[in-house]
Amino acid sequence: MRLMGLDYGDKTIGVAVSDELGWTAQGLEVIRRTTEERDIARLREIIAQYGVTEIVVGLPKNMNNTIGPRGEICIAFSEQLHETLQLPVHLWDERLTTASAQRTLLEADVSRKKRKLVIDKMAAALILQGYMDAQSNSKR
Repeated sequence: MRLMGLDYGDKTIGVAVSDELGWTAQGLEVIRRTTEERDIARLREIIAQYGVTEIVVGLPKNMNNTIGPRGEICIAFSEQLHETLQLPVHLWDERLTTASAQRTLLEADVSRKKRKLVIDKMAAALILQGYMDAQSNSKR
């Protein structure tokens, strides 16, 4: 059982996948958004290649736990994914994941240019890892 994590943005979609046991998340790629059809076609290819059975989409909430316009867009995207791909789609609070990924990359002294290339897939990995950790903790 593999999970796929997505950091859905205006221009890109960060993609991460879990290992087969669902313990660790690895950033996979950043999809440069073009059309909805092409974006979903690429996600479909990744799902087939890795045997993904569930999807986790980051839900950007405001710091006061409300959902703003960006969150509404992510909810609509997750509903579309569920209908189109016929897989379970979970929303996961992504507050501060991009900031955390940015901080990690800065501490690793990664150049600004290289940070831009990997920040979204790293955020997707943090979203997915957070979801998996919470699931494993709830089973204990």
